[in-house]
This record gives sequence, structure tokens and C-alpha cells, in this order.
Amino acid sequence: MNRSVLISGCSGGGKSTLLAELAARGHAVVEEPGRRIVKHELEGGGAALPWVDMVAFAHRAIAMAIADHTAAQEQAGWTFFDRGLLDAAAALQHLTGDPVLEKLSAVHRYHETVFLTPPWPEIYTTDPERRHGFHEAVAEYDRLAAIYPALGYAVVILPKIAVAHRADFILDCLSQQ
Repeated sequence: MNRSVLISGCSGGGKSTLLAELAARGHAVVEEPGRRIVKHELEGGGAALPWVDMVAFAHRAIAMAIADHTAAQEQAGWTFFDRGLLDAAAALQHLTGDPVLEKLSAVHRYHETVFLTPPWPEIYTTDPERRHGFHEAVAEYDRLAAIYPALGYAVVILPKIAVAHRADFILDCLSQQ
């Protein structure tokens, strides 16, 4: 059974907070590639930033996500990903038209169920690593919500509830499969 679980969805929808809750419960988690890249680029004065060179940023995110996915195969239990390869590939394909998504998704599969955080304006904020606005976040969410089923994943939209209850919801869904 594939135990690499992808949590994707709207920026600012509570993914990172949810992953922190799952980690506190002893599950392996993988931080979002985009946030790690932005932090590294800002510290080193790099240009692979979504607001400077989105194509370079997407290529870096794809490479990092492939490495993350490969490393997770060694884990015995569930590994929860804050975004991942398919999000990065979808961004690159949207920007360039390069059909990378289907090729990469065929080789690097996640668990059959993908959990999406829906747009949640009440908790959305920007920060030094998330500079885009809510409307851009919703447009990205809409693309992802269409892409995952087209790639053969079952999509579960997470309810807008307290983080502990969201974690319980995900674990309950996975235990029933």
C-alpha cells in the first residue's frame, strides 16, 4: 500500500498547521517544497522565487519533491506531504504548457486519496514566503481540484474545522481504506 499522503489545496488553507498537528501525533511529515525553496533563496539572495522567476522556482520544487517522495518510500507508517510533486508539476505546466504532469504523475504516485484544503478567507494571510493574494490562491486551488481527479486520484475536501478535528478526519478516512 502506498503510504505517501498528499495534502494539497488552497494556499493559506491550513495545510502547514495541519501537518504540524500530524507530526505532533508522531507521523512523518514533509514540509512544502515551495516554502523551503523561498526560505533558502531569500537567505542566499537567489532568484528562484515565485515572484521573480516562477519557472525556475517550479523546476526547483519538482526536483525537491521527487527527492522527498523517494525518501518517503523508506518510511514504515504514513508520511504526510504539504503539497508535493504534482502541485509543482501543475504549476510548471500551467506556466509553460510543457506536458510534465502526466509523465511525472505516472512514475511518482501518492496514496490514492488526496486531501484538499479549500479556500478559507477567514484564515488566509500573506507572509514573507507567501506574497500572492487570495484570488491567486483560489485560482490555483481550482486548477488543482480539477487536476487530481483527472490523474486518477480520489479527492477529499477537508472540512473547515479545528486543526485537531481535521487531523482526526484524515486519519479516520485512511483507516477506512
